[in-house]
Formats: sequence, structure tokens, C-alpha cells
Amino acid sequence: MEKSAASTEPQRPRPVLGRDSVQVPDDQDFRSFRSECEAEAGWNLTYSKAGVSVWVQAVEMDRTLHKIKCRMECRDVPAETLYDVLHDIEYRKKWDSNVIETFDIARLTVNADVGYYSWRCPKPLKNRDVITLRSWLPMGTDYIIMNYSVKHPKYPPRKDLVRAVSIQTGYLIQSTGPKSCVITYMAQVDPKGSLPKWVVNKSSQFLAPKAMKKMYKACVKYPEWKQKHQPHFKPWLHPEQSPLPSLALSELSVQHADSLENIDESAVAESREERMGSAGGEGSDDDTSLT
Repeated sequence: MEKSAASTEPQRPRPVLGRDSVQVPDDQDFRSFRSECEAEAGWNLTYSKAGVSVWVQAVEMDRTLHKIKCRMECRDVPAETLYDVLHDIEYRKKWDSNVIETFDIARLTVNADVGYYSWRCPKPLKNRDVITLRSWLPMGTDYIIMNYSVKHPKYPPRKDLVRAVSIQTGYLIQSTGPKSCVITYMAQVDPKGSLPKWVVNKSSQFLAPKAMKKMYKACVKYPEWKQKHQPHFKPWLHPEQSPLPSLALSELSVQHADSLENIDESAVAESREERMGSAGGEGSDDDTSLT
């Protein structure tokens, strides 16, 4: 029944569409996100290899909006471990090689907060950053984490970065056994720019699969790492542990893409360094920082 419901879902997720004020996603939002993660209609398979699949979807009303969905089978990784890895911001700084800076800003509810994330884009594109409202929900042995862009008065766009907009981005983690799971990552992001075709192709054919595999490696190493770094500190499971200040929803506003500067990078050619990096395959990841 979920798949038939997914086919009637609107193109844009509920947390942004039709809302002029910031709201924490409710149960219906989580169900809608799950249905879209599981849907097959309207998605084009662009990559399938070694347990990792990638789909893309064209959003006809605005071709600058790229929608991507990645799914990976995780053997020897319990669903709860993957959930912890996605939440643990200190560990992310160790395994996410694209991160420039990331930090939590404030707590909204027991299962929602506001955070900042900036990341490196393929050279010579400008790097991006984003402010998001993130919410999460355990659903039995499954988990959902999702976010969308908001404006925070103390964190305006920076001159050295392009402020992107997450229309909706998130993860669905589904347990397939005591020590295995499947993760689906889905993102609809406005990068605030007309991106070159090579960027879109590279994202679906190379960058997304590589990022998923790097995440898997991080999950395998996480239990050992966590034992050495505040093993009992998991505020996403125990809200009373959170050191974040509380913030009222009224302090935030929805980040609409049309209020930000649009950067035209459609004619930017891929750098030789990036081409060589792609040709080098996925075996060159340096995992020494995970110890």
C-alpha cells in the first residue's frame, strides 16, 4: 500500500511545500519520506554495482533541482550502528572527507535540532554550505533522519561559500538482521547554480557510490572508535545528555531558494586533478583518520 501511496505524493516534500513557517516534521512527513525512499516509479537507475544502487529523477518544473537516491546493503553493520554514525558529529569530522566545517547550533525538541554543514565541491566549483533543521525518528528496528533548509539570524550566507538549499534530504535505515541493514539516502537539493552536466553525471556515477562505501567503512570502524570517545554519550538516543541551548521555532524561517544569489557555473570545466581522481577509482580512500 505504501508504494501506491508514493505514486500520488507531490514532487516537493511536505516540510517545505506550502509552509511559510518552520515546523518540525510530524508522523505524516516521516511516512511520506519513507514511501518516497521505497518508490520505484519515476526514478531512473544510473548505477548498480557491489550492493550499491543509484537512481536520479528529473524535476521538470525546474531543471536546476537534482534529485538523487542511493541504496546500499550493509553486511556486518547493525541498523543502530549506522544510525549512531549518521548522528555522531565528532565522528563525522573523522570519516567525511568532504566536510569543511560542521556543528550543531541549537535544540528544538527531543528529536529535532538546527545545524551547520559546509562541504567541498568538485574543483573548480565553489564550495557550498547549508543551515538545516534536522529531525529523526526510530520506527521499530528502522530509523529515519531527514532535514530541510532554514534561515538562522546568526548564520547568514558567507561570501566565501555558496549557500545551498536542502529542499529535503534524509536517510532511511532498515534492519535486515541482527548485524545487517539497508540504507537509502535521498536528496533534493538546490545547489544555487546552473551546474555543468559533468557534475550531475559525476555525482550519480562516481561521487555518490564512493560516499556510500566510505560511510560503510566508517560504520565498521565506529564501535572501536566510540569506545575511546565518550562511549555513553549519545544525545540522539538520550536527549537529557544534549548540551545544546534550546531555540524557539519562531527564531527560524524557511530558507527559500529564490532569496539567495544564483551562481552560474554551467560552463565550468572539470579540473585535471578531479578527472585524475575519478580515474583513480575508489580504492584510494585514506581511512587512517578513523582510528
